Amino acid sequence: MNLASLDLNLVVALRALLEERNVTRAGRRVGLSQPAMSASLSRLRRHFDDDLLSRVGGHYELTALGQVLLDRTSTACDLLERLFTSQADFDPAVEEREFTIVSSDYAVAVFGAELARTVHQEAPGIRLRFVQTPTGIVEQAGTLLSTTDGLFMPHGIISGFPATELYRDQWVFLVADDNPDVGERLTRADVARLPWVTYQRTYDAPAVRQLGMLGIEPKVEVSVDSFTVLPFLVAGTRRIALVQALLAERLRGVAPVRIMEAPYESVPLQEALWWHPVHTHDAAHMWLRETAARVGASVTGHDGEATEGQGIQPVDDPDPGDRSAEG
Repeated sequence: MNLASLDLNLVVALRALLEERNVTRAGRRVGLSQPAMSASLSRLRRHFDDDLLSRVGGHYELTALGQVLLDRTSTACDLLERLFTSQADFDPAVEEREFTIVSSDYAVAVFGAELARTVHQEAPGIRLRFVQTPTGIVEQAGTLLSTTDGLFMPHGIISGFPATELYRDQWVFLVADDNPDVGERLTRADVARLPWVTYQRTYDAPAVRQLGMLGIEPKVEVSVDSFTVLPFLVAGTRRIALVQALLAERLRGVAPVRIMEAPYESVPLQEALWWHPVHTHDAAHMWLRETAARVGASVTGHDGEATEGQGIQPVDDPDPGDRSAEG
């Protein structure tokens, strides 16, 4: 396909037609008359050799190909918008822009909140929008990164995209204060026999891979798509939960639970900001990455070590190629 031979205005028209499923409304949406939009639909039908919109009774429905193109045109338009809003220069003190970042509630609480405070102080016209990490992140990483400004995600889940290192964390356990089955220290036997509350996503496997190597398979009793509610699902029960240490410290006191070290040397969690290569040389995005890296250093101190007073004990970094974690 020779892009030079294509009229990219048809991409905008295609998106409007597929989403509105009405020629008049689609034309009004993109500022074209009804005859002009009808002409665009005719050109699109010839190009794809498909009706795209089929009349059913008094309304139009998408054909099978039209349904396939619906998501693709949305992605394409978002990517084109980001491409053509790229800047050679960027002054955070005077610019106005919104950055959309995909993140779990853990990363927003531990890192995103501090990033937002820094941006508020240094770039009053910049807005941050955090959206929840979708369940199919592994399969959708390319599409997701092409239509957003970045993704907060630890190493070990996705790969093949550039990333800025942010901070290091580690895994600890939450246990109810009144859990009669756990003493002063959590043991491997406790981890194997007690019921679990887990953060459940399709990429959960890396977080428990180390347990599998130790011959331990968690007995999951409750799963939830939020890290911050884990203490409440542990409190008053025999359940235990694996959670990030920095988040556990920030949640200390919200529920009657104890924070306990893992009864094994857990693999560190290295959080990063991932982005699509289309953003690499954009001045605004470069500023975002530099600011994120600076904030990440303040969260855990230099070299990824946890700062004193946060209750986190540094762990010697194992083979950097074996970082199995989630976030």
